[in-house]
Amino acid sequence: MALSPGDFKVKCLGAREYQSPLGLSEKPDDGIANYVHDNTCVLYQVTSAEGEEFRTELKMERAGPRKHIYFDPSKTCAGMVTCGGLSPGLNNVIRSMFLELHYKYQIKDVIGFRYGYRGINPKRGIDPVVMTPEFIRMIHREGGSVLGCSRGAEEPSVLVDSLISNGINILFCIGGDGTLKGAHAIAEEVERRGEKIAIVGVPKTIDNDIAFVYKTFGFDSAVGIVREALQAAHTEAVGAPNGIGMVKVMGRDSGFIAAYGTLASMEVNFCLIPEVEFDLHGKGGLLDLVEARLRKRGHAVIVVAEGAGQKLFEGSSSATDQSGNVLHQDIGLLLKDEINAHLKKTDLSFSVKYIDPSYIIRSVPANASDAIFCENLARNAVHAGMAGKTDVVIGLWHGLYVHLPVQLVTSARKTVNPESYLWRNVTGATGQPPVMRSK
Repeated sequence: MALSPGDFKVKCLGAREYQSPLGLSEKPDDGIANYVHDNTCVLYQVTSAEGEEFRTELKMERAGPRKHIYFDPSKTCAGMVTCGGLSPGLNNVIRSMFLELHYKYQIKDVIGFRYGYRGINPKRGIDPVVMTPEFIRMIHREGGSVLGCSRGAEEPSVLVDSLISNGINILFCIGGDGTLKGAHAIAEEVERRGEKIAIVGVPKTIDNDIAFVYKTFGFDSAVGIVREALQAAHTEAVGAPNGIGMVKVMGRDSGFIAAYGTLASMEVNFCLIPEVEFDLHGKGGLLDLVEARLRKRGHAVIVVAEGAGQKLFEGSSSATDQSGNVLHQDIGLLLKDEINAHLKKTDLSFSVKYIDPSYIIRSVPANASDAIFCENLARNAVHAGMAGKTDVVIGLWHGLYVHLPVQLVTSARKTVNPESYLWRNVTGATGQPPVMRSK
């Protein structure tokens, strides 16, 4: 993807005329946290290969509190919405956003729109929630979203009408690729009308597939649950002669959960992801390798991402979910049936235990790592909104929090590079060949 400095330029609603109420410092070494200046940048590129140009002109704007803000806190109303599927950490983000808005910026009016973008559409008849300290007090200990989620787009003009009628000055949109595309559409409609409403996104997806963002919240917690499922699969596999434990995990187009789950468990022998095609039949295909593994070691553990191996099905699926994502056919059940059919033709006694923990992965509370991550994302999102940043996403890049244009992060989908250190380490941990192709 060809990039230019303009691709990283973040929009702002206008001049910032109000003093921040945070009471931070601009002096180093005074023991008080500092404001962040707009000209503080994070380099997009920190390494370069031999013969590759090192492009220092590509810079991201550093996130954080600004000394001067766009909105008058005494007259500001903020709204937040959670969209798409569930993910660990949603309640943590909601709670930390409210705490920063209410106690630090002293904003009195914070509204939660329920069940995704449809909750902003008055024709849906879903009343918003007036958020209070009591409402959010214990929600960080629970999975899911206290506001609820839903998939599907709503007409941007209708949503902007609703934001205006509700007096919303800042809307925080918490979700994945589809959510952020919806946020961009809302921001474009706001700009077209000349309104002054900031639209700020927080990237959420357990697939970890948002481009230009190192990590999305919920991913670490999901990998932790996958690790437990893989341990169960390993226990089942070694507990029977020629036992096979197979786990199907989420990962529609990106295999990060399967890959990182493999590295976290160190019990997997075959990791199958959408980015790396494989053959089922023939010498060197998956079934041949599984049989060879059983004859040598007496057990095998397989993890497969839901989007892997779709070319093994006759015809392609055209069905989509409400977010427009292609609904893949069930690779887990196909592999289970194919493995059973193949091994029945051999002299091996065997058993296959199939585990699908998909919705358990999504619905658990955030683990410690994600809880801290959500806290940082949420408060930086509030700082961005109060500074008048709009059509913007808060991301993590090289260990630092940055502002990114929504249009940039939704311009591509992050996937596992088969030539990367990640996939090299996965194949090193499993012992599988980098490519499983029949000869």
